[in-house]
Amino acid sequence: MKIMIVDDEVIIRNGLCTVIDWKELGLELIPPAASAEEALERIPTEKPDILLTDIRMSGMDGIELAKEVKEMLPGTEVLILTGYDDFSYAQQALRGGVTDYLLKTSRPEEIIKAAMKAKQNIVERQEWIKQEMLQQTALNKQALLNVLNGGLDDERGADLDRVREWFRKQGMNKPGDDLSLRVMLLSASGWGEKPFDDLLHGAVDNILCELLPCMTLVGKDRLVLVAREETGVSDRPALERIQNRVEEILKCTVFSALGSLATSYEGLKQSYQDALEVYAYKGLIGSRGLFAAEDIKGRAGGRTLCTEKEEAELSAILMNNDATALRHWVNQTVRNQLEDPAVTPVTLRAFLHSLVVAGYRWAERTRAGLGDPSPNLAIPASLSFEWDARPEDEVFKQLSAAMAVYHQSMDQTRFSYIHKAIAYIKDHLDQPLSLNQVAGIVHSNPNHFSEVFKRETGMTYLEFVTRERMRKAAEILQCTPSKVADVAKRVGYVDIKYFTQQFKKHTGKTPSEFRQHPKEAE
Repeated sequence: MKIMIVDDEVIIRNGLCTVIDWKELGLELIPPAASAEEALERIPTEKPDILLTDIRMSGMDGIELAKEVKEMLPGTEVLILTGYDDFSYAQQALRGGVTDYLLKTSRPEEIIKAAMKAKQNIVERQEWIKQEMLQQTALNKQALLNVLNGGLDDERGADLDRVREWFRKQGMNKPGDDLSLRVMLLSASGWGEKPFDDLLHGAVDNILCELLPCMTLVGKDRLVLVAREETGVSDRPALERIQNRVEEILKCTVFSALGSLATSYEGLKQSYQDALEVYAYKGLIGSRGLFAAEDIKGRAGGRTLCTEKEEAELSAILMNNDATALRHWVNQTVRNQLEDPAVTPVTLRAFLHSLVVAGYRWAERTRAGLGDPSPNLAIPASLSFEWDARPEDEVFKQLSAAMAVYHQSMDQTRFSYIHKAIAYIKDHLDQPLSLNQVAGIVHSNPNHFSEVFKRETGMTYLEFVTRERMRKAAEILQCTPSKVADVAKRVGYVDIKYFTQQFKKHTGKTPSEFRQHPKEAE
């Protein structure tokens, strides 16, 4: 903060400069002026914050000087030095914008007190202006956010007017030029977790505002940028060069989504929506680079549900309580979908959720089949993850939880390995199910397993497997139009004739007869 002393008497002028340690008061003393005319000549360049001037000088007096300075620099604080004879004159000067007046006989501490009061006035005014600017900026940015999101009908006009005026003042809409704006979404990574990612986005914001004709909104995990379209300055090739520059300077990785061109402020909403649609593909089309609508054109969507084969593979892994196999299977299955060129964020999220639902349903179905009275598992309503942050980790986490709950529940029951064997049998009726094989899966001696199995179920192992296969076959015949040969394969029979014999033995009807009259079966 700078102070200038103006007095045509060299003794007073030099005395005011030397008696008081202005630097110690936080004020920079610029060279004094010997007249009002000299001061007026220098003030536009040197811009003092405080002016300490004599009231009576040859030529222009202090009152006139104060008036001129106030018109030139309204924020300048003016202190008048006066003698007793000019006391009433100095009082009148207060009404003309002079901050305070001092007698020439004032002690140094009185002059210091007046200077500090003037300094405090400046500080308070600057703080008020700062707060006012912050408030106006916040209102402008909120209005822009409302415009981008559509806003309420009764407020849309006011928001558009505020944004229009804000952009005009910032040179975003040059007079005589057609409006040409584009919304861009950016996210940067590479500095680690919070608070470093917040610092990174702030740094990206600073660089972009220096290199581009733009307005920005800093969000929690990304930047929203509205740029004025200029060939060679802010068109797509220029934006790609600038993005590469940002990465080089900040040693980070930047992903950007470019919206459509808006030729009106109303069109900013569509540009924003287009950018959001592209941004949703972050991680699917890449984790760095600048992308636009043409880069996702033609993606019709991938699978939304897992197949019966995938569900059977998952069930076997969950039954075996094998976390390593589960991790490998999830990674492979998710990666296959991520590499599908037709996939969209919506279809991929639905597919991954179907994997989790399949795991939870397996646990519920298996526990229910064993008579477990425990409460049902809470199936997640949705998955929370970002495509570039390994979505397979979240799928593995959810499936691991289902697997853990099931096995913990089974471990608390007597002869839990029998229950696990039963669950395995029900999930693998289409495969060979020898007693030795299943006993090995549950880590039990085959002879001991056979004895305990019969005691727990009331039937031999073979009787139980056959019964379950016939039950499953009956269910398929009732619910699907599958051919008898296909039904036989789905319950583990290669010989259709033998399957038909076994089915009739258990139901009293052949498969074809059962399909026509299922309620009449024995």
